[in-house]
Amino acid sequence: MPVAVQTALSTDIFDAMIRLPKDQQKGLRRLIAQFQNNPTSPGLNYETIQGAQDAQMRSLRIDQSYRAIVHRPTRGNTYMLLWADKHDEAYRWARRRKCDVNAVTGAIQIYEPTRVIRQDTPKPRIPKNGGSSVPFASLRDRQLKRLGVPAAMTGEIRGWDGEPDLEDNKKRLPLEAYESLFYYLAGESYEKLVRDRETPKEPVDPNDIAAALRRDESRSRFVLINDEAELQAMLEAPLEKWRVFLHPSQRKLVERDRNGPVRVLGAAGTGKTVVAMHRARWLANESSSRKILFVTFTKNLAGDIRNNLRQICGDEEMKRIDVRTLDSLVMYYVKSRKLGFEIQWGRDENAWKQALSLKSDDLEIPDEFYRVEWEQVIQANGITTEAEYKRVSRIGRGTPLNRGGRIKVWRVFEEYRRQLAERGVKEVDDAYMAVAAMIESSQEDLGFSSVIVDEAQDIGPQAFRLIRAIVPKGKNDLFITGDGHQAIYDRRVVLSRCGIDIRGRSFKLKLNYRTTEQTRSWAAQLLEGRHIDDLDAGKDDNSGIRSLTVGPVPTVRNYDSAAAQAKAIAEFLKSLEEAGGGLASTCVVARTKAERNAVGELLRAEGIKVLVVDRESDDGTEAGVRLATMHRVKGLEFDRVVLASVNRDLVPPHYLIKKAPDDERRVAAETMERALVYVAASRAKRELLVLSYGEPSRLLAE
Repeated sequence: MPVAVQTALSTDIFDAMIRLPKDQQKGLRRLIAQFQNNPTSPGLNYETIQGAQDAQMRSLRIDQSYRAIVHRPTRGNTYMLLWADKHDEAYRWARRRKCDVNAVTGAIQIYEPTRVIRQDTPKPRIPKNGGSSVPFASLRDRQLKRLGVPAAMTGEIRGWDGEPDLEDNKKRLPLEAYESLFYYLAGESYEKLVRDRETPKEPVDPNDIAAALRRDESRSRFVLINDEAELQAMLEAPLEKWRVFLHPSQRKLVERDRNGPVRVLGAAGTGKTVVAMHRARWLANESSSRKILFVTFTKNLAGDIRNNLRQICGDEEMKRIDVRTLDSLVMYYVKSRKLGFEIQWGRDENAWKQALSLKSDDLEIPDEFYRVEWEQVIQANGITTEAEYKRVSRIGRGTPLNRGGRIKVWRVFEEYRRQLAERGVKEVDDAYMAVAAMIESSQEDLGFSSVIVDEAQDIGPQAFRLIRAIVPKGKNDLFITGDGHQAIYDRRVVLSRCGIDIRGRSFKLKLNYRTTEQTRSWAAQLLEGRHIDDLDAGKDDNSGIRSLTVGPVPTVRNYDSAAAQAKAIAEFLKSLEEAGGGLASTCVVARTKAERNAVGELLRAEGIKVLVVDRESDDGTEAGVRLATMHRVKGLEFDRVVLASVNRDLVPPHYLIKKAPDDERRVAAETMERALVYVAASRAKRELLVLSYGEPSRLLAE
């Protein structure tokens, strides 16, 4: 008689499956389904692993050469599938590891209790001064366990010599233990670390696997299959859908009711967009009668997010999530309500030229000043009259203006608006303002229960005032994610001035899941010492951010010519192909479209197939290296990124710095350029190359 079982699948087995040959992937899927139906079936070749540190480890046969590793419960019928590999490698994996429940945190943990010295591993260090100065020595067993350390490792860890030993032993530890010890070394107090970690209020039964799997720490590593239908749905889903696990800090943001707007900050790669997408899915299931509006800045990003949401959402959930840019929503509203104006995308240069003809000769200020003043003061604050302009704060503007100067400057803006009105058009910010005013005055219900905002650092004040008007204030109304370090457009916002109160509901993600620590730190130094906005009149920084993976230090090289640079890129790409890797997961990135196209032509001449990443989303199936601008690559990720032509006067473009009307704007323009390089570099998951020809950018020299 088949035994009714529950099966939990670990993150490790999903990662292992990705590396299996296709036939073995199919075999593992069949094995999982067969195991769920009857774990005692003779066809599974359910075998004990001799010499394993954990007596509950067993192996299952995928085929003659490959095995899966399963952990058998000491009580109950909840089994955990942990790993899959070639026979000998799978057995080695299982012999070194233990899988048990932390008696204090209640989380299931997989770890290596005994250090195995390998040729590529440094020898264990002897603690300084006989152990008296080691940083973990003062922590008692129970304290270490509350930080996520397995009981079998507490004594060893107390003797570790700080960060060197922690990094050497990182792969042996459960993730939450590594995180806690890292932040303890970084200066976080034990009390705060424990406060941030949810520990069960009830006593933990270390043999109750089913209860342990329901806790957030375990859910960050395992998915529990409750019945055959759920298992079948998973087996038929794309493999990428299986691999979406949320860290406990992310899950707290996703699966909680909030009594008002939430702001989530985090450096590139910390999973802000993943959290935003899962939040949208969770809210869609919580409010099935109304839609969730998911807003991002560009059509490209909206398309990418829509495709990614399909990986984690079912058809019914997708019907309740409306992904779009705010521009498209406003354009639809203006047309459907017949508001009597067209939207002007960008500047009406003829109208602007006529308006500038009225500028006062008494004021020796350049034309660029008027452009920035229009965007940063007039549009940002919704100024419509001279009286409002006289009163508005201009803090942050480098060129001072007295009362008389403001009156003279206002003539230009007043004339520009008059010219637009004659043409029956409004610029985008004025359109936002008009639509927001109409929604507020009519109290119109647009059918949305919540708005999710991604890439908030690229969205201006009038857009946020409109977002505030779209849904009424209340539970789960707004969920805003952003990072000032990635602000590549000249927009500044203070959420509180847009009617969005985030007090007590502001969070920061600190774990980088995408880039290696070497790439993360290289990119982060581009913005060190710069003022980075936190979206609410405060300052943000990336202190405490840490990557979970390590890799090679970014390669930085300079060449004599564009042709020499292209030849070096081609040789690098050909070496990847010779090693058996495709080029679809590699992207060559340049600052401008002109330089992108020039690099592309040179690569084609070297025999490299190139696909330009432009307006359409890329599913990664077509062969060829990807080619993109620094702006277009935002929101994407690749195994390898080549930043090409990081040359002086191109990064940043000399004209951007030269036309700045004052020192403050010059600093702001350079900060945005640094942010652009930061964004492009942080797309690399495994390897980053930074190349230039002629004279390299001064950003590289610094």
